[in-house]
Amino acid sequence: MLQIRVATPSDLTSEVMQIFDDDPGVSGIAMFEGASIKPAGDIVSADIVREAADDVIDQLRALHLAERGSIHIEPVATWISDAALQADRRTPGSGADAMVWSEVTQRTYEESELNWTFLSFMTMATTLAAIAIVVDSQILVIGAMVLGPEFVPIAALGLALVRRRAGLGFYATRTLIVGFATAIALTTAAALAARGLGWISIEQVVGPRPQTDFIYSPDRWSFIVAVIAASAGVLSLTSAKVGGLSGVFISVTTVPAAGNIALGMAFGAWQEVAGSAAQLGVNLVGMAAAGWATLAFQQTVWSAVSERRARLLTRRRAQKTKAARWHKK
Repeated sequence: MLQIRVATPSDLTSEVMQIFDDDPGVSGIAMFEGASIKPAGDIVSADIVREAADDVIDQLRALHLAERGSIHIEPVATWISDAALQADRRTPGSGADAMVWSEVTQRTYEESELNWTFLSFMTMATTLAAIAIVVDSQILVIGAMVLGPEFVPIAALGLALVRRRAGLGFYATRTLIVGFATAIALTTAAALAARGLGWISIEQVVGPRPQTDFIYSPDRWSFIVAVIAASAGVLSLTSAKVGGLSGVFISVTTVPAAGNIALGMAFGAWQEVAGSAAQLGVNLVGMAAAGWATLAFQQTVWSAVSERRARLLTRRRAQKTKAARWHKK
């Protein structure tokens, strides 16, 4: 269940109310006349099942409310309402599967922003991965994977293709390139300092590492794992189920590969650099491709559900019109 709150100019209030009232997925509507100061107008709030939200939001955007007012979308964690239960039952699809594109796009923009927080997490994760490689610790590798913030910008590349948002694609690509380059450069500097202090030896970088050698040895499974993990991550981003994201973070070796690149550069171990760069490339390509394919499939499936909803709404309006005419007689 979602709550959509609209700040609308008064001249559009009746149209907004009509959109909400016409949709069987809306279980409750409230209107506060004159409550909006900027823009000057009214506040209209509606409770709506997730399955119906995207179509309703598209209708609201068609009124240019994004330019003249605002549309707020908030999840309702707990609700107790027979009307809401009936709205859920008569709306095709499942709330867990429902696509709310505005919600997904907003999240990817926010988490793909190139800022100090993103660079800090990338650098700390890459440095932690480098330490994990030196001490040959799988636990620290997992910690570095969880800490890395790179998944959402990678998923944003697929979203940019599916929704034809070139700006988002550029935004995410810049964040990934600058993020990885900065993290690798700073981790290389830290590795050089540790080398100078005698904390790390070349043997720890190129010697046997049974717990972490997968980081610089890409194979077919690296690509398959990246595809599966990215598909699960995109499903978590686009649905009401978010539990899959933690599994994504500890399945792909993008950040550990970046950490090994930094170590290899610090010690001139170019074989390590080449293997880790290949691992990083395989993961990035696999995740971006899987993200695009998953989003494209979801869009196709949910478009069919939206078309079914549209037919039901048309039939419902026709029945209401017929009933109104019968009452007039």
